[in-house]
Amino acid sequence: MAMKLVKKTDDYSIYQRGDKRYAVEDAHKNAVNGEEKVRILVEEGLITVAVAAAPEAVVEEVVEEAAEEAAEETTEEAVEEAPAEEAPAEEVAEAPAEEAPAEAAEDEDK
Repeated sequence: MAMKLVKKTDDYSIYQRGDKRYAVEDAHKNAVNGEEKVRILVEEGLITVAVAAAPEAVVEEVVEEAAEEAAEETTEEAVEEAPAEEAPAEEVAEAPAEEAPAEAAEDEDK
């Protein structure tokens, strides 16, 4: 498998291998690998890099935390606001309902 020189600069040389992948060597003929190799190949327009999706476990954890926070906020708001607002409303709603059947019974007796 012979490598074909694609581009040579003062800082590095880029070769295309027989399997269509790239090799990068620095000025001292040492192999360049990892993030530095990816950066060089992207700058030269030879490859494109796709951003990896977030792992499912991390996404699930974030969703669970958000749901817990929302539940806590809802519970706190309900505890703070509900007793003050709901108690008088129930008493007012129940009072006329109880009196109405009694009046209807009196009308029937007459």
